[in-house]
Amino acid sequence: MGKVSVIADSTCDLSRELTDRYHIGIFPLHIHLGDQEYRDGLDITPEEIYAWSDANRSTPKTSAPALPDVQECMQEYLADGGELVCFCISEDMSSSSTVARLAAQELGCEERVFVINSESLSTGIGLLVIEAAVLAEQGLSGKEIEERILALRPAVRASFVVDTLTYLHRGGRCSGLAALAGGTLKLHPCISVINGKMQPGKKYRGKMEKVICDYVEDLKPALNRAKPDRVFITHSGCDADTVELVRQRLQELGHFTEILETRAGGVISSHCGPGTLGVLFIAGE
Repeated sequence: MGKVSVIADSTCDLSRELTDRYHIGIFPLHIHLGDQEYRDGLDITPEEIYAWSDANRSTPKTSAPALPDVQECMQEYLADGGELVCFCISEDMSSSSTVARLAAQELGCEERVFVINSESLSTGIGLLVIEAAVLAEQGLSGKEIEERILALRPAVRASFVVDTLTYLHRGGRCSGLAALAGGTLKLHPCISVINGKMQPGKKYRGKMEKVICDYVEDLKPALNRAKPDRVFITHSGCDADTVELVRQRLQELGHFTEILETRAGGVISSHCGPGTLGVLFIAGE
């Protein structure tokens, strides 16, 4: 039997350095700006998305990956006769996993492809993807990796603080009144992913730098008990000083082996807007 490979859709928001390090394949979701269609991470940048959104006072539409793109990615990694573990954004947010399963069926490789509904987004998915890649390097089978990942999935902690409610409002995920109140009162909600769905949580008030510091402070008890291998700082275009402040706070804990910074891709940025930041990790036992 050939080796086990790992692929994921583009919403996992892993940097090129990380996908190269762990030999992870990526296939893109799609972003629609009016009549124009783009492949996430390939044809358009978040800055271009923001410019279009602001100019048109509209949120871009996003859609599942194209079947040929998924098939092409799968074929590349199945060529040696091995198995494939495939990660997709939460099924409550996209039909990406449905497309991936159909791709495996049409390639006649269903028995060698294990499609996992991450029940998460952004580097909440990325955490599981890297865990799977490490297990593949250790020689586990595709089925064994799937079982380990499904057991680990409920422990993923994915949350983020939003700088502006404008993009969530444009996309229908926030009422106009709430967006107006948020702008007037400088409210910045924390949004967590729970059981595959986005849930609003604590509302922070004030300038974003203070908000993010308060957010990290609230996470400290959970961070100190987290799986220590890695923690992600993922953002949609925060200034370098703010990101560095979060990094320092995490370093002060003396808990994590790796503190990884990634930039949110086009799909995630389309819905949350600029200035969003999250700290994502796997909860400890």
